[in-house]
Amino acid sequence: MQSDGLVLSAKGVPYGRAARFERPRPPEPWTGILSAAAFGPASPQRGNEPDQSEDCLRLNVWTPEVHRGRRPVIVYIHGGGYSTGSGSSPLTHGARLSARGDVVVVTVNHRLGALGYAPLARLAPGFEDSGNLGQLDLILALEWVRDNIASFGGDPGCVTVVGQSGGGAKIATLMAMPAAAGLFHRAVTMSGQQVTASGPLNATKRGQVWLEALGLAPDRADAVRTLPVARLLEAAGATDPILGGSLYFGPVLDGRSLSRHPFWPDAPAQSAHIPMMIGNCREETLAFLGDDPGNAGLTWETLPAKLTPSQMRIDVAPEEVVDWYRREHPEMTPDQVLIRATTAARSWRAAVIEAEARAAQGSPAFVYQLDFASRRTNGRTGAYHTSDIPLMLDNVEAEGSGASGPDGQAMSNRMADALLAFARTGDPNHPGLPRWTPYSLERRETMVLDHASRMEDDPRGDERRFFGRIPYIQPGT
Repeated sequence: MQSDGLVLSAKGVPYGRAARFERPRPPEPWTGILSAAAFGPASPQRGNEPDQSEDCLRLNVWTPEVHRGRRPVIVYIHGGGYSTGSGSSPLTHGARLSARGDVVVVTVNHRLGALGYAPLARLAPGFEDSGNLGQLDLILALEWVRDNIASFGGDPGCVTVVGQSGGGAKIATLMAMPAAAGLFHRAVTMSGQQVTASGPLNATKRGQVWLEALGLAPDRADAVRTLPVARLLEAAGATDPILGGSLYFGPVLDGRSLSRHPFWPDAPAQSAHIPMMIGNCREETLAFLGDDPGNAGLTWETLPAKLTPSQMRIDVAPEEVVDWYRREHPEMTPDQVLIRATTAARSWRAAVIEAEARAAQGSPAFVYQLDFASRRTNGRTGAYHTSDIPLMLDNVEAEGSGASGPDGQAMSNRMADALLAFARTGDPNHPGLPRWTPYSLERRETMVLDHASRMEDDPRGDERRFFGRIPYIQPGT
């Protein structure tokens, strides 16, 4: 263990190993002392994530003290969809949260993109598990926590999984995977949901396109085991036959590891007993659209062209959307409507669906909406996608945070303490917030997190009802 401020840390610890496109296995044992001073490599991916390697089944641990006590364990699963990211972002370092709450914090790397979710099972023998390898990596990591975290001062019987964006979607999927049963005891999803997985036929179409981009027929699929990883990543940029854009890689309904959709047609029974927190940010899509100068200074005439199917993700006439907002929310500008409409149509819908499913099951979730505005590098402000990460993990002064300063720290104090209370008891209530009650179908109780946080019944209910008339299809399925 290394000193990491107020706590100890062990970084880059191997929790597994895996040959390419094969199920993960426990790590090879070692003798002597394992150096655990530096983060392990991230999964190979497109983009600028540093230190990439296929030897990426590593995790990081922060703890106040080893060998003493049984502290709650918080396992954070990173975002980036299913294709990018790592557990070593400054925003997700666990030292401050560990010291603040006397808890053990773990972050995890796993296989991403085609290496973790290549849907080849129906195309070639030997790839039966290829569509869900990233999920199987996470299950192995949670098994490592179960078997080893007591040596780091953690309680293997009190494990909370927390994930933002793709991390939350991975958690929603784990909640329906039989192999994950019993490995965690509370779940927190932050702007990350998975209502349905990729169906086997659509997934296979994606696998075919990926192989074609590699110049391979299905009878030569085995070549992907030895091709340079850079070629595999480049081919992932081929056009998705279902969604458009680059290929989607994510969990597959393969009938092996995953035999039901995560939250359709209902919440998974195997996780009904697990307390759950579901969160979203009021201006989620400001993170995706707000940095494009072409999305600023819009007029009512230019706005409809911005409300494209790739942004709305549902089949609705943009003119109808614009007319509704102008009538029901005359206080909003065209720039604001772009962000609010795309958020309500594509990002928020799945959170509502999951909260409704939990309430209908009789095991409701604690639901929050973040209204606290953070600042982007171009000066625009709002509660955008990812802005709750540093607030929830007590890292508002970390690189990449838009919430630095005393106001951000005050908001972080309230949110981090809610997470810590939830990790201990399954209930996020603490003296710094109003009384937080679970979500019901009758009232849709939601904690609105802001300078003055408050409980509210059905916030943005008019937007929920307007977009709820239109069938929602999980992106990727």
